[in-house]
Amino acid sequence: MSNFKYQNQELACDQIPLRELAEAFGTPTFVYSGAAIETAYQRLTTAFQGLNTLICYAVKANANLSVLKRLHELGAGFDIVSGGELARVLRAGADPRKIVFSGVGKQDHEIEAALEAGIHCFNIESDAELDRIASIATTTGHIAPISLRVNPDVDPETHPYISTGLNTAKFGVPMAEAEAFYRKAASLTGIEILGIDCHIGSQITSITPYLAAIDKMFTLIDRLMLSGISIKHFDLGGGMGVRYENEPEFPLGALRAALEQRLNDRNLQLVIEPGRYLVANAGVLLTKVIHTKANHEKKFAVVDAAMNDLLRPALYGAVQEVLAVQEPMETGAHTIDVVGPICETGDFLAKDCSLDLKADDLIAICSAGAYGMSMSSNYNTRGRAAEVLVEGGQARLVRTRESVETQLALEIEHLDKPSTTEH
Repeated sequence: MSNFKYQNQELACDQIPLRELAEAFGTPTFVYSGAAIETAYQRLTTAFQGLNTLICYAVKANANLSVLKRLHELGAGFDIVSGGELARVLRAGADPRKIVFSGVGKQDHEIEAALEAGIHCFNIESDAELDRIASIATTTGHIAPISLRVNPDVDPETHPYISTGLNTAKFGVPMAEAEAFYRKAASLTGIEILGIDCHIGSQITSITPYLAAIDKMFTLIDRLMLSGISIKHFDLGGGMGVRYENEPEFPLGALRAALEQRLNDRNLQLVIEPGRYLVANAGVLLTKVIHTKANHEKKFAVVDAAMNDLLRPALYGAVQEVLAVQEPMETGAHTIDVVGPICETGDFLAKDCSLDLKADDLIAICSAGAYGMSMSSNYNTRGRAAEVLVEGGQARLVRTRESVETQLALEIEHLDKPSTTEH
């Protein structure tokens, strides 16, 4: 979180005090640092410099149009998992030839839109999906470039909800079935075999699971090449972990070293799909204390953000650092839980924080640039938060705060007469 620092006893984002942002835009608000996104992207490109690498940002981490536009300007492609994400990245100016389409349940209209756009590749996850894409491509007069997502059965040693490379996961095709899949794909009209793909999970902090997956995948690639199946790229997926609390820095150099010899020996393009790695530590959730309360020995700070704004603590038991916007004194802190107004015991943003908080204090939930806004909801008819991007010494609103009126406008009212079904 190097772009969020105390200056003159106030927490600031790239020299703009968060207090000023709260006054200008209200709370809760997600605040993103454009400079931090650029730094993370440059760190990644530097690590893989000299290799033929296509970096496709995983849109699901943070799909704000201004964030997407900034990453496009930096040179990124995009990893999408829906037709909605396709529309978003195209609106942000993305080059379709740098888009890969992942996901286990692509619908016909999404496949058609991606073919029409001319995307780089579909990451196919089942035999049934291969048949569907081949049929649609043939009917519409397109050739669908495809890559098979292979499940290498590697444990990424992360949260079970974000472990995607095990045999028990819904993702991909078992490695034992991959060669038969490629033989079938080679026989189909409307299909061009482009590459091979895997993705073992998210928030991985060790190189060990990657090495296990890489060894299995390159053994398979060599078998495919010997059988006459041409593979032009290897897509490693994403999953590189970030520091939320005390996690180690992800060993990018070791990953590059593990890939370099294998790639050069085989003349393959490398595709990687980072999401969290590029945006998590570029954002905070800025929120205000409504009041504090105590139940016996337990003390709570009730804030105006909630689990509908930041689901990770409730869903994953995630721990994200909490900072007071006004730099705290060395004394006076006590243990307190930061909770929201939602009618759920699971509505907490942080537990057992060492902070001295009172009504109207501002706090920042750190590392909220990934899977904050993108997983938010209107639970309890709460409007989703505003989003602000800080760039070049200026802060601008990049998503308007939702009101109750904007939520109700999407619903069809029949309050003045009984509901009927017409035939």
